[in-house]
Amino acid sequence: MIITLTRLLKAILLAAVFLLSNLAPAWAFCGFYVSKADTSLYNQASQVIIARSGDRTVLTMANDFQGSVKDFALVVPVPVVLKQEQVHLGDRKIIQRLDQFSAPRLVEYFDENPCEPNRMLQDSMRSLNVPAAAPMQKNRLEGNLGVTIEEKFSVGEYDILILSAKESNGLETWLVQNGYQLPKGASQGLQPYIKQNMKFFVAKVNLKEYANQGFQALRPLMMAYESPKFMLPIRLGMVNAKGDQDLIVYLLSPDGQTELTSYRTVKVPSDVEIPEYVKNVFPEFYKALFKTAYQNEGKTVAFVEYAWDMANCDPCSADPLNPEELQKAGVFWQENGRDRRFRAPAYSSVFITRLHVRYHRDRFPEDLQFQSTNNRQSFQGRYVLRHPYKGEMNCEAAKGYQRSVRERQEKEVQTLARLTGWNINEIRPKVEFLDKPNDVEPWWRKLWRQ
Repeated sequence: MIITLTRLLKAILLAAVFLLSNLAPAWAFCGFYVSKADTSLYNQASQVIIARSGDRTVLTMANDFQGSVKDFALVVPVPVVLKQEQVHLGDRKIIQRLDQFSAPRLVEYFDENPCEPNRMLQDSMRSLNVPAAAPMQKNRLEGNLGVTIEEKFSVGEYDILILSAKESNGLETWLVQNGYQLPKGASQGLQPYIKQNMKFFVAKVNLKEYANQGFQALRPLMMAYESPKFMLPIRLGMVNAKGDQDLIVYLLSPDGQTELTSYRTVKVPSDVEIPEYVKNVFPEFYKALFKTAYQNEGKTVAFVEYAWDMANCDPCSADPLNPEELQKAGVFWQENGRDRRFRAPAYSSVFITRLHVRYHRDRFPEDLQFQSTNNRQSFQGRYVLRHPYKGEMNCEAAKGYQRSVRERQEKEVQTLARLTGWNINEIRPKVEFLDKPNDVEPWWRKLWRQ
């Protein structure tokens, strides 16, 4: 069976504290890291790494193919004819590292004793400090179908063809004649790429080589090429797609954030305070939040979940990738662990943008087109738990603190309901509201005094 872009874009291509006052609390980007919302939340979420500087691109495709490897094949539109030396096998662990490093995260803060305001102020000031952290005949025309084999080679467990075609019906016929099972409507999906004079990267598994390798899963494929086209083709994979597809793109740049130009991009809702109990249901919370935001935006946008310089993180859900790991992710502008251009540490010249796209063929008619920018503004999907101080408080300030916490907890309930669509009446019983303030005299004390 052929794996089209949704399958590879389902195989992957076919692809700080509370300050005692009447003002709002002041927050820095720190806190204690608790949990993350990585790609394990989604069924077969596709993942792609794109490292790009100038016209040079390294594209890494992490396939999540499930089934017998003899049925695996992928077809990926590419802008140029790739030679064997431009294709490489990637490391799945690097994709997992990028996922862990950039995933939306849950952090927690602990209120200090309001009767010790100096200590609270000192802690808030400290929180403002961000931590560093086999040769074949080429150009063989296949019959009268208009299909040309530009390159043919093997890399690891993959046998790879680079094809060009004159018209989509001919390419579809050629693929079928050569054992590829195409979904209905494939010809229509191929046509736009042929008009753009794009080539087709076609890979199958060499079963003998796969058995000799002894791997439990197919390894990611990496492609290095030069082209002014900065895009990711997703339309071909929508031919046989059913329902919404999740795609996570990790974009690595020496400059700054990478933006989409073909679709509107928005930041995922972030920096909100939510009830303490969400700590135990954070995956469910984030899935509901993303679904609600996706629906509110008309299901036609891409979400930024993370944008940050690789030199640090705050809070860190995983350590930043080191120079060796960055090279395995496709970063090519480093040399001996340093940026070739400025002789700066390599990790300080890598800016990561994590885009989460949930797409459907009826709402995403165009491929993903990107552009690099110099914007190095930091952003992260970050959700905050604030634990009230529940120890003994013997001061006048405690009264106002307890009132403010009760108000804060009610606001957290309303925020949670708004972000997730959960029933607010089902949320409230799960919240451990702070007791009434000390200045409210118990009724029995009045009775005994009489």
